[in-house]
Amino acid sequence: MLVKKYFRWFIRFALIMALLGGIGFAVLWTTIVPNLPDISGLKEIQLEVPLRVYSADNKLIGIFGERRRIPVIYEELPENLIHAFIAGEDARFFEHPGIDYQGLSRAVFQLIRTGEKTQGGSTITQQLARNFYLSSEKTYLRKIREIFLALKIEKIYSKQEILNLYLNKIFLGHRAYGVGAAAQVYYGKTLQQLSTAQAAMLAALPKAPSRINPISGPERALIRRDYVLSRMLDLGYLSEREYEQAKSEKDRASYHGPSVELRAPYVAEMARYAAIEQLGKSAYTGGYSLYTTVDSRLQQAANQAVKSGLDNYDRRHGYRGAEASVDLVAGEGPVHWREVLQNHQIIAGLIPALVTEVSDDLALVFLADGQTIGLDIAAVAWARAYIDHNRREAKPEKVSDVLHPGDVIRISRTAEVPADTDTVATGTPQWQLAQLPSVEGAMISLRSQTGEVQALVGGYDFQRSHFNRITQSLRQPGSGFKPFVYSSALNKTITPATLINDAPVVFNDPLLEKTWKPQNYSQKFFGPTRLREAMIHSRNLVSIRLLREVGIEYARNYIARFGIDKNKLPANLSMALGSASLTPLSIARGYSVFANGGYLVDIRFIDRIENTAGKIIYIPEHTRVCPDCEPDQEVVVEESEELAPETKFMPLEISRVNNEKVDTTTANSAERIQIGKAILAPQIIEASNAWQIRSIMRDVVRYGTGRKALVLKRNDISGKTGTTNDQRDAWFSGYNSDIVTTVWVGFDDNGKLGRRETGGQAALPIWIEYMRTALVGSEDNFPPMADGLVKIRIDKETGLATRRTDSGTMDEYFLFDKLPEEESPAETEIDGTETRIEEDFEVF
Repeated sequence: MLVKKYFRWFIRFALIMALLGGIGFAVLWTTIVPNLPDISGLKEIQLEVPLRVYSADNKLIGIFGERRRIPVIYEELPENLIHAFIAGEDARFFEHPGIDYQGLSRAVFQLIRTGEKTQGGSTITQQLARNFYLSSEKTYLRKIREIFLALKIEKIYSKQEILNLYLNKIFLGHRAYGVGAAAQVYYGKTLQQLSTAQAAMLAALPKAPSRINPISGPERALIRRDYVLSRMLDLGYLSEREYEQAKSEKDRASYHGPSVELRAPYVAEMARYAAIEQLGKSAYTGGYSLYTTVDSRLQQAANQAVKSGLDNYDRRHGYRGAEASVDLVAGEGPVHWREVLQNHQIIAGLIPALVTEVSDDLALVFLADGQTIGLDIAAVAWARAYIDHNRREAKPEKVSDVLHPGDVIRISRTAEVPADTDTVATGTPQWQLAQLPSVEGAMISLRSQTGEVQALVGGYDFQRSHFNRITQSLRQPGSGFKPFVYSSALNKTITPATLINDAPVVFNDPLLEKTWKPQNYSQKFFGPTRLREAMIHSRNLVSIRLLREVGIEYARNYIARFGIDKNKLPANLSMALGSASLTPLSIARGYSVFANGGYLVDIRFIDRIENTAGKIIYIPEHTRVCPDCEPDQEVVVEESEELAPETKFMPLEISRVNNEKVDTTTANSAERIQIGKAILAPQIIEASNAWQIRSIMRDVVRYGTGRKALVLKRNDISGKTGTTNDQRDAWFSGYNSDIVTTVWVGFDDNGKLGRRETGGQAALPIWIEYMRTALVGSEDNFPPMADGLVKIRIDKETGLATRRTDSGTMDEYFLFDKLPEEESPAETEIDGTETRIEEDFEVF
């Protein structure tokens, strides 16, 4: 009887509780569900994906954004990774409707038993709901909303879609969001390359990714990994043998930065800034891909050329001593030595090292990775001690003349020795002493027909200095500026055969602090000199008289056509010697006018920007040389149509890119689309003028200050060296019909480079090394003489037309309306007299 009574009470209680539960559920459903966020667009939610910058041939050169994320589709997820996350996070994921009632019941029972809320009981679907829509606070209301959201998500999306969203969204430590980024950050691998043990390690991270990960907390992470592996075994995902093999695998996780494929940091930084200007802050999170015009093959050649050129300059001027020096205490070993090296990073491949022992014949140096390297006398033979920019001490006879215990130095591996050889140095050294150059340099290489940047190096190493000397550094170009002055002269009455007196001049200008007496580099004077000959040998005094003849204001206005700011051009005769402060970029752009036949192209380093769907949303307006086009004719535009109405502003023109029509629609209605058209580059000088300057500068390479470039065995190269007063700047700018390259070398503090460190010595070798690669595949073909020019035989001394063909004559090129006078019969006789140079100074 008593049993029946209790049973009836139990039934009543159960019914009441069920009724109350139903009422409670109904209340919750009517109050919470209507206020839940709309999840219909869950798949369209934009994950925060960083900006990626690529070369023209799809080599990654930079990643920018707070969150590392590499989105993947479900089909790209390896089976072992899926199994690992299912085993570690939600074993019944493919069975439950979004809520695991068994797990939830355990959590409720634990709450009733202990009165404490415990972590757990959340399915992958619930975690997805929380990550996308809810906060991480531990409240009952948040948990209830999470449950209802999970049920709602499961009604709309498949298990595969939910799992894919989860694995792309989840935070896994060290700024890695999603499994694609985590695989790269911890192991430097793609998902397909992960072992089972590594996949299990990633699945071990969601519980506490900042604390329990294989870098910050390797011991605890390993315990969690082994738990995931055991769950995979329990669920039948692994056999006993596979489990034991995976568990015994040593974890070798370490931090891997972005897997940059091409070193072009100055270009990447320019691209980052341009993306922010175009896209705003969403540039860092919108998953955009910016493609530059840079050619990876040429960029690699530029990197190597600049580095080796500056290293060579630095060695010519001697060893400046250790970067730092510490006292070595007896008994201290590798642990302490590593601490010493912690503040010295690898820069441009030069490895910091600590000298631990030194004898006359050998020095032992310790590297941060634990290696000990031997440096013998051959490895330090170059290290004559630096005195000043012109002097060095004698060549060292002993290793101890150069190195001392406690020295923090730099070493580099010699090119002849493979990286996996032994480290004992004998005979030809496998390692050699190095030092970070104090000098700086930069290079810019352009396509003359389009202005597209092919390679850009803004300094010795971006890690050492972010200052971009191509775009930001204002330096005097010296004689490299003379072609612009000569071009202005040829535009008037001057011809390449015009005689200009190479004789002393004096500047007596009240604006100058003292009287200026410019000289030629040789400090000699050569009397009346043809214009071509003056350019070949870079005669300063001829340039000054030439500018006076042309007129300073006329020349400034004319040179401004080349895209050079007129306000930066001195309004005095010093402009003839390149006293204006200009960027290497502006010099290269100006030289491209001579290379392409007289057209001013805009500099372009961005090819396009694509969104996450791979659709082009931005192409900058750009110029292109097209001599046969009519002035109003559009270039490289095959089709035109209106943009989709949701775009913020209209494009200049819709064109085809790589023969694929640009997609003007976008899933994001706020995404701007701008497609710039290719427009005709304006012709700023006559083709005949450009050809004459190019012909003259070809002779600079053949016979003058650019002779070293003959090693390239090309007939189509023109160029000009540039050296400023006291050798503070060294330049070489050279080109053929396809490519224009400018190199600058100097000190950031405007210090002196040293005697004989001219453009031909310091800058030209860098240019040559780069152009060996850049000219591969380029036709060696000097362009035919431009229309309007005629070839006439002249006398080398007088510049007059002659009928003679002896060694005292040469061919020169003239406009039809500026033909030279013909020498009289009397002038053809050689009288044996010597030309005299008046020693009286001409005062300006």
